[in-house]
Amino acid sequence: MTQDYKQLIDNIKAGIFAPVYLITGEENYYIDIVQDYFENNIVDESLRDFDQCVVYGRETVMEDVIATAKQFPMMSQHKLVMVKEAQDIETQSHPWEQVADYLEHPHNQTILVFCYRNKKLDKRTRAYKAIDKVGIIVETKQIKDDNLTNWIGTYVNQQGYRISPQGATLIAEFTGNNLSKLANELNKVFINIPAGSDITEDVIERNIGISKEYNSFELQKAIGNRDVVRCNKIINYFAANPKGNSIIPLLGLLYGYFIKIMILHQTPNPADAAKMIGVHPYYLKDYQAAARNYSLGKLASCIGYLHEADLRVKGITAVGTFTEGEILKELIFKIIH
Repeated sequence: MTQDYKQLIDNIKAGIFAPVYLITGEENYYIDIVQDYFENNIVDESLRDFDQCVVYGRETVMEDVIATAKQFPMMSQHKLVMVKEAQDIETQSHPWEQVADYLEHPHNQTILVFCYRNKKLDKRTRAYKAIDKVGIIVETKQIKDDNLTNWIGTYVNQQGYRISPQGATLIAEFTGNNLSKLANELNKVFINIPAGSDITEDVIERNIGISKEYNSFELQKAIGNRDVVRCNKIINYFAANPKGNSIIPLLGLLYGYFIKIMILHQTPNPADAAKMIGVHPYYLKDYQAAARNYSLGKLASCIGYLHEADLRVKGITAVGTFTEGEILKELIFKIIH
């Protein structure tokens, strides 16, 4: 049976257990949440040396895992057997077949958990089918970039704080869609401000180190407005501070930006515009302004400029020696003129 991680945790809190769990997928943040919950909430801390076995896939073999799963708990109601990094389990002959065999008659006091990262167990295998039949499968999916600001807003609100869409976007563009990194950066902010506070751009700059004036989001906005002076100020700052302002993620950001404007050009119903391009409605006016400043033909040229810059920065078509800052300055000049 497939569940989401919240439903799984709610069931455990209610004392509803399955004999086996497969926690898998691309988003490690949610795998970590479930993994930590099992590790800290099934067996009493004082009894974990007796009734809790946690191993890493690369350090064990399935035969030992199954043998442990067949043992009775010594002092607890349940025995927890967890395999972290289960995708790396020793590849002796057909290790997952042993799981399928075990699940024909699983031990009724054992909770067997496999945390299978960055990959998925083949759904055609006996093991997957057996887990799906008698256990719980949680498949985590990597969050899409256009949902990051909403995720940040929700996470911040759940912790009892508030953040503006612009602040959320600033953090999202700095960290990317790595939810573990996002949560870590936000948790650093929570520690340093009073409970219930607003997370403003000044707070973000002080605690995370993102400049509220010179960042990718502000450059994108300046490009949309074809604001030459503002663009030059930002790219000069980037060139002077290359360590935290690599051009490569910026190229990906601008590619997505121009694609959104292209889609906006071809969206007949303004009411659907924010949803169609996948942005918070708060920012729609900025994209509409950019659409007025960039025709479809110009946007196609801009995407070509990005491709050229990408090849140059990777050294594929470079002639002579150019710094990332010099390549960026030339790129922005071509885009806004």
